[in-house]
Amino acid sequence: MNTYSSYRHPVIARQGMVATSQPLAAQAGLFILREGGNAVDAAIATAAALTVVEPTSNGIGGDLFALVWADGELHGLNASGRSPALLGLGALADGQLPAYGWLPVTVPGAPRGWADLHARFGRLPFERLLAPAVHYARHGYPLSPVLAENWRRAAQAYRRREGQEFAAWLDTFAPPGFGAQAGEVWASEGHARTLEQIAASQGAAFYEGDLARQMDAHAQATGGLLRLDDLAAHESEWVTPIRTEYRGHLVHEIPPNGQGLTALIALGILNGLELPDHRDDSWGLHLQIEAIKLAFADAQKYIADPQHVDVPVERLLSEGYLAARRARIGETALEPEAGDPNAHGTVFLTTADADGQMVSLIQSNYMGFGSGVVIPGTGIALQNRGHNFNLEAGHANVLAPRKRPYHTIIPGFLTRTDGTPVGPFGVMGGFMQPQGHVQVVLNTVRYGMNPQQALDAPRWQWLQGRVVEVEHELGGPLSRALAARGHEVRVGLNPNAFGRGQIIWRDPKTGVLTGGSESRADGQVAAF
Repeated sequence: MNTYSSYRHPVIARQGMVATSQPLAAQAGLFILREGGNAVDAAIATAAALTVVEPTSNGIGGDLFALVWADGELHGLNASGRSPALLGLGALADGQLPAYGWLPVTVPGAPRGWADLHARFGRLPFERLLAPAVHYARHGYPLSPVLAENWRRAAQAYRRREGQEFAAWLDTFAPPGFGAQAGEVWASEGHARTLEQIAASQGAAFYEGDLARQMDAHAQATGGLLRLDDLAAHESEWVTPIRTEYRGHLVHEIPPNGQGLTALIALGILNGLELPDHRDDSWGLHLQIEAIKLAFADAQKYIADPQHVDVPVERLLSEGYLAARRARIGETALEPEAGDPNAHGTVFLTTADADGQMVSLIQSNYMGFGSGVVIPGTGIALQNRGHNFNLEAGHANVLAPRKRPYHTIIPGFLTRTDGTPVGPFGVMGGFMQPQGHVQVVLNTVRYGMNPQQALDAPRWQWLQGRVVEVEHELGGPLSRALAARGHEVRVGLNPNAFGRGQIIWRDPKTGVLTGGSESRADGQVAAF
């Protein structure tokens, strides 16, 4: 039952569609579709453009995950990078892994991810796909309102950081006279040249050529551990997506080291519970919150790099284990603890073309601009994904050399149980992401909302223990009802805290596309 009305309407088209958080990036993808490119071509163009027009959330020095529906099946790409060979617990002088600076930097996977997607599915020449991003970087573009606000906040924080490794960030993103105001134009010639080198070499320049040597030299000059060998050794990985069933649908995610498993565990638990017909019902919200708490407890214990440890994905998603977790949910809020499965078994974009190909792609630098380390003259802002490693010896996700950390970014894809695709979806925003996936799927499948309604509906997020943050729009009565069940309810005033999503659904009979874009961001659905 649809119990929510959005003030915005979804976009409906048939030939092609791009949905993302920045209109200029969406237009870049749409341009590629209109030039004869397919959905993967459009996704690469959009992703590259986003490194320029939304550097507050992603960059050339970040990671990427993608789900691609092509030729009647779903393909997964894990383009996340590993820790440097020199980075282990022994490299932490004070036993701490900071959020900023060189120590949390892992090998960027996005440029190789673009190249690998193109090599397998692309139609147009690779250089043509990055041309819109090069244009925006070289000639500049005016900042949109939400982007400008996030940029100003980041600039204030980075100006307070001390160390020579942060100097190039200020030169690149906060040059003299640039105030990051809405409508103010920003350009980066270094960013443009870097994208041109990536385009001309199919990404090789970033991992083995001049760009790689510049990263190595800057790391050695400013105390970093990233080396040329780390970059040269990097490879993406094609993976089989994991899934769980919810009310006649299958929800698909990338397997660990990504946290998509969290959303699947929560939905698997909820699949055995009857939610109220009204979406904003305190009992239904209580069940959802409890399910996500249990899912996160398991995720924090078990999700890690499967090339280093056994991640018990099948056992965590088995019906016996889900039933045992489901049985833990009672009338009042619980303190979440991980179960034993052995006993029972940042930016997001979507694209679609007229031929049925669809892409769910997410890439990020983590924590806004990332580590704060920028390679001088290149526009390459390096991610700080290593901050998600655990420092407890023996933990599945413990810091180790050449290891992928627990990763927050996750693309989602929805199909029916008969195998027909519904489409790509995602909600970016750190640990809000699996919670956003759960809420979007419930809004769609359980409550019959269209893509724009499913995104605009008020959200909640579990933070820790019994603490839950809700958007103001959920209202006082619901907050008080949750508090009566033992939840510690806070009202969140920052829309960014509740994630930013995109959705494209495809009608299996007509091929008509219906898209929604996040109202909490500057996003747009571009279509023809």
